[in-house]
Amino acid sequence: MAKLLEVRDLRVSYHTYAGEVQSVRGISFDVDKGESLAIVGESGCGKTVTAKTIIGLIQTPPGEIKKGSSVHFDGKDILKFTNKELEQYRGSEVSMVFQDPMTSLNPTMKVGNQIAESLIIHNGMSKKEALKEAVKMLELVEIPNAESRAKQYPHEFSGGMRQRVMIAIALACNPKLLLADEPTTALDVTIQAQIIDLMKDLQKKLGTAIILITHDLGVVADIAKNVIVMYSGQIVERGNTDDIFYYPQHPYTWALLSSVPRLDLNQKEDLTSIQGTPPDLLAPPVGCPFASRCNYCMQICREAIPEVTEISDTHKVQCWLHHPYAPKVDIPIGNGGNKIVY
Repeated sequence: MAKLLEVRDLRVSYHTYAGEVQSVRGISFDVDKGESLAIVGESGCGKTVTAKTIIGLIQTPPGEIKKGSSVHFDGKDILKFTNKELEQYRGSEVSMVFQDPMTSLNPTMKVGNQIAESLIIHNGMSKKEALKEAVKMLELVEIPNAESRAKQYPHEFSGGMRQRVMIAIALACNPKLLLADEPTTALDVTIQAQIIDLMKDLQKKLGTAIILITHDLGVVADIAKNVIVMYSGQIVERGNTDDIFYYPQHPYTWALLSSVPRLDLNQKEDLTSIQGTPPDLLAPPVGCPFASRCNYCMQICREAIPEVTEISDTHKVQCWLHHPYAPKVDIPIGNGGNKIVY
C-alpha cells in the first residue's frame, strides 16, 4: 500500500500564562491510502491536537510545532505550506468532521449553500452546479428528501442529521483523507452506530482514508483497521484491531477496554473506571506517564520512559512489563482469542 500520510517525531506545545503545555510529545505514525486508523485515548491526551496539526489548524501563537517535527502528506511537507497552500490543501486534500456539528455549521446559511461553498472554492463550479452537487452529497449521506432539505437551516435538522451534513461537507471535494474528531460523542447509541456504518460505506465507495479520533474503544472495532492508543501526548501501544482487542499489552489499554460497558456482563456488576487523573503536561512525568495510575507500577516506571517493544510485525507497546527482567503478568482482559463483546 502506498503511504498517504507520514508523521514523524511530532511535538506540539501551547504557551499559556501558567507555562508550556506539552500537548503532543514525539509521536510517529503512517496512514496508507484508503486505510482506516483510530487514535484512542482520554480527553487531553493529544488526539485532537494531532488532528489539527495534520490539517494545519494549529494557531501560532499560542501553539508551537517544535523543530524536528514533520508531517508529510502525499510526499509534501505540510508544515512548510504557505497560507494559500494550506487553504487549497484543506477541503480538497484533507477534510475534518468536528465533534459538535451545531457549532461547526453556520446557523445563518442554508445547508445546501454550506456544502456548495467548498465546491465553488476548490472545484471552480458555478453556484448552480455546486447546489446540484450538494443535493447529490446529501443523498450520498442518506438524508431523505435531499432537494428540499438542502434549502433548510441547521436548526431544522436533528443531531444525527447535522452530523451527516458535516460528513457531506467534508467529502464534497473528494478528499484523500477524512479526519473524524469524536464524530459520535454528542449522539445517542443508535445514531452513533448509523454514523459509523455510514462512514464505513462511504470509505468503500470513495476510497477515502479515515483517521477516527475517539475516547471510546466500543466504536473502534467496527471501522478501524489499525489502532493507536495515546496517553499524555505519547503513543503507548499500536497495532491492528485484532492485536488491540484480542492481545492488548499495555495496562492503559487494559483499563480502556475494561471501562467500556459490555454485553456479556451481569446487569448488577459495577462499571469499571480508571482511577486517578492524567499527568499535568505543564510538567510531564520523568518515567512512564501512566505510572501513577497503574496497578503494575514498578520503581523503574517512575524513573525512565520504557523502550518500545515489538510484539509482532504489526504490534508495538511501550511498557516496562515487557522487559526481560520484569515480573510476568497475566493479561487481565482479551484472553488471547476470546474477543470482548461490546
